[in-house]
Amino acid sequence: MTPSASGTAPDAQDIAVGPIDLTARVDEALAVQAQAFGLTPEEIAVRRHIVLRHLAHPGARALGAVHTATGALAGFVYGMPNDRSQWWSTVVEPYLRRAGHDAWLDDSFTITELHVLPAYQGRGIGTRLITGITDSAEEPRSILSAIDIESPARRLYRRLGYRDLARRVHFPSAASPYAVMGADLPLRR
Repeated sequence: MTPSASGTAPDAQDIAVGPIDLTARVDEALAVQAQAFGLTPEEIAVRRHIVLRHLAHPGARALGAVHTATGALAGFVYGMPNDRSQWWSTVVEPYLRRAGHDAWLDDSFTITELHVLPAYQGRGIGTRLITGITDSAEEPRSILSAIDIESPARRLYRRLGYRDLARRVHFPSAASPYAVMGADLPLRR
């Protein structure tokens, strides 16, 4: 997303956050993720199959940040009730167990992906997305993973009440280590 015709950054007030059919908009969402997270076309192709598989999971849901004038996606979040048999849980479980936090894998809502286009970051859209999806969760807490560096995303999560449960978590295909974070619901405002 580029600055508007007036030369200013896009206005976050022109963004509506609400449920979206992420299956129907998966390619648009992955384009957002590619810009926000710096993915290669090969990584996008792999993630497309993963997202579609996740969305078939019972309880999976998504919210989008949609530009009211154009309908374009400026950001999205999706998640689901955590299931210990899923790949992500099997990878993070030993790290959480060593830290004494493996119980967080039970009765938690997992934030699977949260991405906002760079031009819209720092405008409260990520907060609206994550609080919107967790506010409707039946689970009493939420978990997620984020690259284990100090970043705007990690600062956002901490501000909302997430805390580190395990650090230096290595996913088989990731170059950088991750942190697993958890928060009681509802998230802080």
